[in-house]
Amino acid sequence: MIGSKYTYNSENISFEKQDSSIRARFKRLFPFITLSFIFATIMVVTFFFFIDSPKEKALKRDKNEILSQYQILNNELNTIKKELTDLQYRDDNIYRTIFEADPISKDIRQAGFGGTDKYENLRHLDAKEIVANTSQNFDIISKQLYIQSKSFDQVAKLAKRKKDMMASIPAILPISSNQIKRIGHYGMRIHPIYKIPKMHEGMDFTATTGTSVYATGNGTVIEIKKSYGGYGNQVMIEHGFGYETRYAHLKLIKVQKGQKIKRGDLIGTVGSTGLSTGPHLHYEVIKKNRHVNPINYYFEDISPEEYNEMIHHSLQYGGQSLD
Repeated sequence: MIGSKYTYNSENISFEKQDSSIRARFKRLFPFITLSFIFATIMVVTFFFFIDSPKEKALKRDKNEILSQYQILNNELNTIKKELTDLQYRDDNIYRTIFEADPISKDIRQAGFGGTDKYENLRHLDAKEIVANTSQNFDIISKQLYIQSKSFDQVAKLAKRKKDMMASIPAILPISSNQIKRIGHYGMRIHPIYKIPKMHEGMDFTATTGTSVYATGNGTVIEIKKSYGGYGNQVMIEHGFGYETRYAHLKLIKVQKGQKIKRGDLIGTVGSTGLSTGPHLHYEVIKKNRHVNPINYYFEDISPEEYNEMIHHSLQYGGQSLD
């Protein structure tokens, strides 16, 4: 029959007509279709999972570059953290100690880190640790730098206050040392006029009438008295930081109440006004409303040797005061 196809059967040595139905054809082609599908699947899987497209290759390059930058940044942040730790140590143990300030507590320096993990949403990423650690380090350093900046602002204020305090504390002799003839000491003595034991709350510096008297520290004149009794003509200066000084038995007063004074300014001259047995300056140092020994406050003006000589000098005449 024209159009029919035959196949030779070697078992019975004859030609057999092929079944040309669609089902038969599909059955004959099925192995080829199956193999083709399997081969295609293998090819697709191979290309999809093992061979990157140009776009995927570019994305991987970008990812590796970003991770490399993260690693470099994290290393730099770790270096900064070490330097910041050293700075914090010096701040607490040197700078704040010098200016008599308490160190900043560890809890404040840690800037509230701890407790819940705010970086949990980063930990599902590839290279999660490097990304999360870098973000955390950056936040910690930012907050700790802010705290350290505030600490240095405070230290700067303390330094200015310390500078002002050092300029204000009574720290020099009220009369030039080469013009002092005799010194009356601070403490109990027999009053030269009343002849009874009485506390002498200052030091007496015997000098020629008219000898210059100087302010021993920066401050403000808060009181001026002119009297024929007691301390006679006197000046009181408030230095701040709890300090006041009194200059008594003056002949002349060279300042006015409310006047701002610098250490070394002329405030008056030696006299013998009030209850006095001779020309001298009665000088007092008052700290937080209590009289203290002025001999401990001449560190800007005399050496240790001169200090010892002054003590010897003050005792040479039994330390007797002139008022």
